[in-house]
Amino acid sequence: MSEITSSPAVNTASIVPAPAHVQSTRELFEKATQEISKVFVGQDELVLTSLVALFSGGHVLIEGVPGLGKTLFVRTLGRVLGCKFGRIQFTADLMPSDITGAPVLDLKTQDFRFRPGPVFTQFLLADEINRSPAKTHAALLEIMQEFRVTIDGVSHHVPRPFLVMATQNPIESDGTYSLPEAQLDRFMFKAMVSYPDEAEEARVLEMHSKQIDFSSLLEEQVAVVSNAEQISQMIKENAKVRIDPKLLSYVNRIVRATRNWPTFHMGASPRAGLSIIQGARTLAAFRGRDFAVPDDVAELALPALRHRVVMSAEAEVEGLKVDQELTSLLRSIEVPRS
Repeated sequence: MSEITSSPAVNTASIVPAPAHVQSTRELFEKATQEISKVFVGQDELVLTSLVALFSGGHVLIEGVPGLGKTLFVRTLGRVLGCKFGRIQFTADLMPSDITGAPVLDLKTQDFRFRPGPVFTQFLLADEINRSPAKTHAALLEIMQEFRVTIDGVSHHVPRPFLVMATQNPIESDGTYSLPEAQLDRFMFKAMVSYPDEAEEARVLEMHSKQIDFSSLLEEQVAVVSNAEQISQMIKENAKVRIDPKLLSYVNRIVRATRNWPTFHMGASPRAGLSIIQGARTLAAFRGRDFAVPDDVAELALPALRHRVVMSAEAEVEGLKVDQELTSLLRSIEVPRS
């Protein structure tokens, strides 16, 4: 994305050291990516968008064919950051109560008590979310927005931080239910997971072909670099990263341009702009700055927008791709300069 924009010129004489919380965020990001790379190879967009979403209080939709290591990544991420990991395999007969939990009869007390479902974790992999009907994945999306489950009028809060990584297969369509645009909009980013290149795939074969128990591998080779309390504190601190009014206007113009772009049937909502701004703050902290720059926006624009715009029928017939159109749109927007 570096060809889309360039950062504004910075007067080196005016540079001051970043605040301590920004430096600690940068150090944590570097340590986390280093530890993740010990067992998870490549997929830079997935790693970056997941970490940015986590430290911004958002969620990630992942699109990719099976067998590319999505479960491996979420388990590794949970180990590295000291958080609990959970997984739900979405199927056609999965009910909302299978996700949220439900009241069960306690034979000793002869009273009903709430039994938490698998959603009560911190890092949740919602595998093939589009294989369940709307009422089931809608239950999960409500929890993503409000971070709580309400059963019989009683609210049960899920642990924080809470990151949902939902996957869908772009190839198979039999037995799937497309997520409505309103529900897609709940995801901060959409990450595209593609096949690794030759060198990366060779490394995967070397690392994971020895029939070693993965849980033991994580404990022996991957260090824990954080915990839930530290992550929650950094989420609050990242919200203090400065956004220049010119950069705010830049993001606003990008989002509004999607609504008039000729190849889009539907443009992005204001939530897209919020995702870009929040993500840019976190990315700036990851890079050791207490202010965001246009490069931060450009790097996150595609993941934040690609699932929020809808291609027109004519564009789909012509074989145009969402990412290509978004890249053209970004190049048409004037970049602010200091």
